[in-house]
Amino acid sequence: MRRAGTVVVSLVLLLSACGGSPGTGSPEASSSPRTAPASPTASASASPVPSGTPSPVTPAVPSPPLPPPPPAPAPVVVLDPGHNGGNAAAPGVIGAPVPDGAGGTKACNTTGTSTDAGYPEHAFTWDVALRTRGLLAAAGVEVVLTRADDTGVGPCVDARGALPGQVGAAVFVGIHGDGAAAGGRGFHVITSSRDPAGPAVAARTDALAVALRDALVPVVPPADYVGAYGLDDRPDLAALNLATTPAVYVECGNMRNAADATLMSDAAGRQAIAERLAAGILTFLGT
Repeated sequence: MRRAGTVVVSLVLLLSACGGSPGTGSPEASSSPRTAPASPTASASASPVPSGTPSPVTPAVPSPPLPPPPPAPAPVVVLDPGHNGGNAAAPGVIGAPVPDGAGGTKACNTTGTSTDAGYPEHAFTWDVALRTRGLLAAAGVEVVLTRADDTGVGPCVDARGALPGQVGAAVFVGIHGDGAAAGGRGFHVITSSRDPAGPAVAARTDALAVALRDALVPVVPPADYVGAYGLDDRPDLAALNLATTPAVYVECGNMRNAADATLMSDAAGRQAIAERLAAGILTFLGT
């Protein structure tokens, strides 16, 4: 009996040394179960969003810039240098009848006048027209001339009057020199007394005449032999009767008058006249 108790005690001591106890399993089974860590994705999705956190905003994509508006078309001005250098050599052509815009006819064109010293009107008008064209072009105006040079014939007055309507012109200005009696001096601006294109165009024509009159006064005095302070109306000028835009003739001076002839024969004088014509036209276009 003593021996048996010794064996039992020894067995108990052996089990205690191995870390076990009666009635328990292996060390792995006796440990507390291990909890697997949560995956990062699961943790993030499970985390509450703090209140007040702004929602993500998609950056705005800027709209492409609008194209600039197209530039306004340049105004068109028809300059009509009176007569032509070849007219005197073609009497049959320039003497042919053409419509006068008043129900009748008149000669296609004429040779024009000259100073007592022989400086011809056609050369004066051509030179002044070229100078005026250059000044207007520098200001952004498109200029159309009724003739291409000073050596040709014509064109006829009815064709000159029709040109501004054909090219969409805002203004028609005929450039001339008068051949009145030597005692009369000064310029005058002529309009059609027939108001061929209606009252609205007639009113604009009057405004053009006044703008040119006011521009010329510092260089040439208003005529003292015709019209009223540099303005005159006539019913017989075909180009003005047939024009559908504001249209005038400017008699820049009396080429038979000594003082006017001196101014008109001189290059500096023609430049001064051209500058005043351009200024008057630009004033009108700006209104």
